[in-house]
Amino acid sequence: MVKLHQTLHSDKNVQDRGLVVVDLKAKDIILEHRSYCSTKMRERYFSGDVLGYITPWNSHGYDVAKIFGNKFTLISPVWLQVKRRGKERFQFTGLHDADKGWMKVVRKNSKNIKIVPRILFDGWTYQDFESVFGSEDEIEELSESMVLLAKNENFDGFVVEVWSQLGNQKQTELIHLLLHLSEALHEAHLKLILVIPPAVAAGTNQPGMFTKKEFDQLASAIDSFSLMTYDYSTPQRPGPNSPLPWLRACVQVLDPDSKWRNKILLGLNFYGMDYSALGASGEPILGSRYIETLKEHKPKIVWDEQIAEHYFEYKKNKGGKHAVFYPTLKSIQLRLELAKELGTGISIWELGQGLDYFYDLL
Repeated sequence: MVKLHQTLHSDKNVQDRGLVVVDLKAKDIILEHRSYCSTKMRERYFSGDVLGYITPWNSHGYDVAKIFGNKFTLISPVWLQVKRRGKERFQFTGLHDADKGWMKVVRKNSKNIKIVPRILFDGWTYQDFESVFGSEDEIEELSESMVLLAKNENFDGFVVEVWSQLGNQKQTELIHLLLHLSEALHEAHLKLILVIPPAVAAGTNQPGMFTKKEFDQLASAIDSFSLMTYDYSTPQRPGPNSPLPWLRACVQVLDPDSKWRNKILLGLNFYGMDYSALGASGEPILGSRYIETLKEHKPKIVWDEQIAEHYFEYKKNKGGKHAVFYPTLKSIQLRLELAKELGTGISIWELGQGLDYFYDLL
C-alpha cells in the first residue's frame, strides 16, 4: 500500500531528509508536508526576530503557535479594531476573538515570546484622522486607551496597521501620532510594531508609499516594521508572489546604510495564488487546497531561477489553464538566507496557511 501522507513526525528535519530542493516532485510534497521534525521543534535556526500572524478564520495557526512557539519571537493574532466614537472617545472591538487560554499555553511553551495583536483603524473617515491629528488631547486619549487595553488583556503590545489607509496624505501628522503612541507604549514596557507597504512598488520600480524618508523618522521609535513584501503580482499581471530581487531592493531602499536592519521584518507569504488564464482572474490558495490540487492534477513543478519561486500549471476540464505560485521549502530557505545576509528579521502571513514542514526551516 502506498502511503499518501506521512503524519508521523520525523526525527530528521527537512534538510536532512533531502526535501529542500529545486527539482521538486508533487508526490514528495503530498507525502511529506505534514511531517515535521519532532526532536528539533523547539530549536531555532534563524537568529533574527520572527513574527507570525494568526487569523481566527484559519485556526490551524493557533496550533502552529503552540507547537513551534520557540521558533517565534512575536505572535500577532489579527483580533482587534479601534473605532472613533466621537471626541476623545475610542472603542475597541474584536475582543471576543481574544483567547486567554491559548495565550497562556503559548507563553508556557515559549518563555520569550511576545503576543502583540494586530489592531486596525476600522471605519475611520478622513475627518476622524484630521480631528485626532489636530488635537494633542485626542492623541493622548488614544495612546492611553491602548496602553490600558494591553494591560487589562495581558497583551505585550500591538501591531498597528494604518499606513496604507491615508494613501500618501497626512504623513507628517501620522508620524507624529505614531511617535506619541510609541512613547506611551514604551513607558508601559509594551511594544509597537508598524505594518508598512513595500518601499518599491510592485511591477513598476517606482517608490512605494513608505520610503526611506518616513523610515528614518520612525526607525528609532518603533520596535519593528512588518514589511509587506508579497502580493507582487495581480490577476491582470499574473506571476510570482514575491520575487527575490524585489525583496532585496525593498530592504536596501529603506535602509541603505544598514542602520536598523534588525527592526525590519521581511514579509514572507505562506499562501499562494492560483491564476486562471480565462478572464484574468486569480484567488489565494492555502496549503490544504494546494495539496488537493497536486493530488488531482499531478503537475510538473517548475523552478524559476530569476525570482526563486516554484510554480506549476494545470488544466481544469472546462475552465482552461491555471498557474499556481505557492511557497516551497526551497523558496522559503532562500528568503531566510536573504534575511540573514541583509540582517533583517522576518514576518509570516500567516501561520494557518502554510504546510507544517515549513517550520523546520525557522
